[in-house]
Amino acid sequence: MQHGPSTEWKKDKASSLKELLGKWMFLLYTLVYAGFILINVFSPEFMGIDVGSLNVAIVYGFGLIIFAIFLAFAYNHVSTHAEELLCDDKKEDKE
Repeated sequence: MQHGPSTEWKKDKASSLKELLGKWMFLLYTLVYAGFILINVFSPEFMGIDVGSLNVAIVYGFGLIIFAIFLAFAYNHVSTHAEELLCDDKKEDKE
């Protein structure tokens, strides 16, 4: 007994926008992360400087994690908004 798909998938008209956004966000995160790596390689003393009760390496590392979460939420928000604008399924269903 074969089952069909649980939902009907339609063409995603926002896929090119989401792909471009994902690539730019990946590039941005890669550059920020590369900065972390380069500072660790070429100036490890800088990473040992105290920032409050933590050092720069810990603060930068947590910053990378928070930045990744922020990018994920931003991507989700923009993608959802683009899908709502470009893939007007409700209008197509009424017609």
